[in-house]
Amino acid sequence: MYQLVLIATLGAWIGFANPLFHFPLAVLAFPLGLAWIGLRAVSGGKALRFGWLAGTLAATGCFYWMVIPVQIYGGLPWFIALPCPVLLAAFIGLYFGLFAYGMHHAAKRIDGLPLCLLAGFAWASMETLMGTLFSGFPWMNLSSAFAAWPFAVQGASVAGAFGLSGVFAALAVAVLLCSTYRSALFLAVGLGALIVGFGFYRVSSFDVGKLDYMVTLVQGNVDQGLKWDPAYQAGTIRKYAKLTDAAVAVNHPKVVVWPETAMPFYLQDPTPYRKALEALARETGTPIITGSPAYHVTDMKTRAYDLYNRAWLMDSMGLTTQYYDKEHLVPFGEYMPFAEWVPFKQLVQAAGNFKPGVDNRPLKLNGVALGMLICYEAIFPDLAQQQVERGANVLVNISNDAWFGNTSAPGQHLDLATMRAVEQGRWLVRCTNTGISAFIDPVGREATIGNQFRAETLSMKIAALEANTVYHRIHGWLRAFIYVMTAAAFGFIALAARRNKGIIE
Repeated sequence: MYQLVLIATLGAWIGFANPLFHFPLAVLAFPLGLAWIGLRAVSGGKALRFGWLAGTLAATGCFYWMVIPVQIYGGLPWFIALPCPVLLAAFIGLYFGLFAYGMHHAAKRIDGLPLCLLAGFAWASMETLMGTLFSGFPWMNLSSAFAAWPFAVQGASVAGAFGLSGVFAALAVAVLLCSTYRSALFLAVGLGALIVGFGFYRVSSFDVGKLDYMVTLVQGNVDQGLKWDPAYQAGTIRKYAKLTDAAVAVNHPKVVVWPETAMPFYLQDPTPYRKALEALARETGTPIITGSPAYHVTDMKTRAYDLYNRAWLMDSMGLTTQYYDKEHLVPFGEYMPFAEWVPFKQLVQAAGNFKPGVDNRPLKLNGVALGMLICYEAIFPDLAQQQVERGANVLVNISNDAWFGNTSAPGQHLDLATMRAVEQGRWLVRCTNTGISAFIDPVGREATIGNQFRAETLSMKIAALEANTVYHRIHGWLRAFIYVMTAAAFGFIALAARRNKGIIE
């Protein structure tokens, strides 16, 4: 069984983006190994335990970067920082343990093609729950591992990233069973041909629109350990202003995009820093989208206030009349669940807990509706879906991936964000502090991509698109269908087992 744990673990480590060796196809070994554990286990309990072990080891390899924000930027001691990714991985591992457990019991009642299809529905349900329960953290989205191969992820335009993960899981289990069941062999060949054929067709035939909307991204590469120091605030503004001036003079963009919290002060206050930014917008005649913390006073007498992680749109006259407040906050980073029991403050270098934004609308500029996603909001399909439902014809993701350092996380984050472009059929403009900044086209191709840890600008003409994908149109029905099919299948198996004197332990 330990060999199967190793197969599943290595599949995840190699299959998901990493700075050492990334081969997307290897990620299929992850669901294959978990299913194999379930089929080989002598009991449901052992399937659960070994599946959990494989899932925990796989997740630890994908989450190890958490140590950096917790220890280096959060200032917490190593004995607290080191267990953080392991503890999160152990929780996420429960999902994968339950998948192996389910496969163990399902295999007692069904085999061949039905078992492969059940595996696919179960995996899609699992990822959907992973992105929903307890705030959600769908970081290990199976289909995102293939984002480096755009042809392989076009199914997300129909089934979404979670649904496509289910297709890949069904394919992996079909490969596992194809030497035993001819139906599994046919399914493996059929799914493989469908993924590749539809993928190449859509990539080659998709109309990315008339490229007439010039956008400039400014990647400041500001040291995360210094950016909140008041002594460096003026220098940060000068750095962004200098990069912006040079890019605007050459490319004449319709809008300039700066990263999440690019301005480490309250932009809404009439400070000299704010005036400098207003002057830049007026002198260049160019609107600027920038991240900055914001506040709303709730009680004038006690000076109580709420904090927000905000994206501001400053127009070419220096006015900020539109903004977007981050809706999905990072637990323990931007707010503290169970704050009365946790003996340390949140990791974000700002005072107090943030509040989530509500009822955000796209930022409208020059006839284009810019659907904002701040930082890890780009890993949640529902938020991009919501922005497009509200009229967004371009998606904009601003982030500060400096928290991650030189780890696997920036690449994994980019892959996850890329899936939003494919799901919604929209151009994705992604601007980060230290990289990876990029322009992603509606089929997930990296039209332009920047370098990490370099102060630079990227400029490109993109298109505002209005047509909606199949996934966008059936989003709600699709989720319900996956849940119903999975629940019905496992419910039938459980009922049959109980009628036969309790096969399920």
